[in-house]
Amino acid sequence: MPAPKVLISDALSDAAVQIFRDRGIQVDFQPNLGKDKEALARVISQYDGLAIRSATKVTGKLLAEAPNLKVIGRAGIGVDNVDVPAATAKGVIVMNTPFGNSITTAEHAVAMMFALARQIPQADASTQAGKWEKNRFMGVELTGKTLGVIGCGNIGAIVAERAIGLKLKVVAYDPFLSPERAVELGVEKVELDTLLARADVITLHVPMTDRTRNILSAENLAKTKPGVRIVNCARGGLVDEVALRALLDSGHVAGAAFDVFVTEPATENPLFGHPNVVCTPHLGASTSEAQENVALQVAEQMADYLVSGAITNAINFPSISAEEAPRLKPFVALCEKLGSFLGQLTEAPIKGIRITYEGAVAGMNTRALTSAAVTGVLRPILQDVNMVSAPVIAKERGIVVDEIKREGGASDYESVVRITVDAEDMPRDAAGTVFHDGKPRVIEIRGIDIDAAFAPHMLYVRNFDKPGFIGRLGTVLGEADVNIGTFALGREEEGGNAIAFVAIDASVSAQVLEAIAAIPQVKRVRPVHF
Repeated sequence: MPAPKVLISDALSDAAVQIFRDRGIQVDFQPNLGKDKEALARVISQYDGLAIRSATKVTGKLLAEAPNLKVIGRAGIGVDNVDVPAATAKGVIVMNTPFGNSITTAEHAVAMMFALARQIPQADASTQAGKWEKNRFMGVELTGKTLGVIGCGNIGAIVAERAIGLKLKVVAYDPFLSPERAVELGVEKVELDTLLARADVITLHVPMTDRTRNILSAENLAKTKPGVRIVNCARGGLVDEVALRALLDSGHVAGAAFDVFVTEPATENPLFGHPNVVCTPHLGASTSEAQENVALQVAEQMADYLVSGAITNAINFPSISAEEAPRLKPFVALCEKLGSFLGQLTEAPIKGIRITYEGAVAGMNTRALTSAAVTGVLRPILQDVNMVSAPVIAKERGIVVDEIKREGGASDYESVVRITVDAEDMPRDAAGTVFHDGKPRVIEIRGIDIDAAFAPHMLYVRNFDKPGFIGRLGTVLGEADVNIGTFALGREEEGGNAIAFVAIDASVSAQVLEAIAAIPQVKRVRPVHF
């Protein structure tokens, strides 16, 4: 099997490039290629991985030229330059590096607070212009003031810790901040309106989502304390810039420090030119330490995925550790094949998919397994579905996906996966396991015990448990020159409903299927493929 190939189309350090080489991965380091869309599109089909910063734009059009691409690694937090839905639809993992520049961004926010409080940029410009306006720049102390942190995740928590060290009181608004974590950080968890009313300085540290867009809207800005100062080193669009400018002009807001803007590069902006505004050109992650950290981190993450299947910090897929990957692999195959079997039997619209994990498998990373199961169920209907896109597609189609875990006994097997497809006509179910040889097997269909390995071509036959069925089926296949590989049987009770799951060496024609269906004991026959 050839070694994976990675293209680095933006600037990464030599140490990051070496990480790929040390893992046996071929690397093409072309740090200016991301600026040439046509040239990048001409070569992208050769690569399994693409490592980028912010210059390269990964569009749906580019992804259409990348049939072999498996992973995109963004050295940094924001993935605004990647069409994540298009990558998801093609099964491409999109990774970022959310922690490599956290300290740098937090320090920039703190620096912006001081710049605002003491008017440092304005005083610097005045002094270097030969003026000595000592009385013009009257600042305020930060000690004892209340800092309002909107978003107390990784970066917000670092800002809070630094602010507490500077003797500020910190209030935080974050729906996901637990009371225990708030106590640990030493912050007071409050609602947004309370923060707006109490904070002397407000700093934002949330991602850009539909819920956070314009979180400091004109309405919310009007609720702030007179004389408030606002810092945004997170994402442009979190603050209504026009409304903020009006409040700066009126004096309600004493100052604002922005590193990010609605439109970037920001060559013009409503905030520009105001004497109490400090602006920087998206420098939050711009330290040599941070740039090196994220470069090394993205190289490690991509190499881990391409070599071992480990997934870390993916935007569009659950994480899988390097230790988990080998254990999960056979169960991923089981879930996909078991789901595919049921999907091939289902013609009516699907309302829900329920996956039950019993025994040791219930303690594994079942999110990845569920993605595989949903992929299997949907692929017979939607050919282009994959493990990355399947959960999104199921949600878009209103298909409810449920996971159930039972870590106790799993009948006679160490691990069992059961899948039920709830369709509009009837539910269909099957169960399987992985034996010690690592090969997935079906152990139950429609509540009937059976033991069958998967094969590329198989026949699923529901029949009455009556003498003569096996012989007649063998005769029909023999006359059609179709060889039987394995023949698994199961029945509810003697003389009752039965199932045959038969591996054959080639697919069969419609005429052969009609001949099998004409056997008196046969209720239904369906070809299935894996």
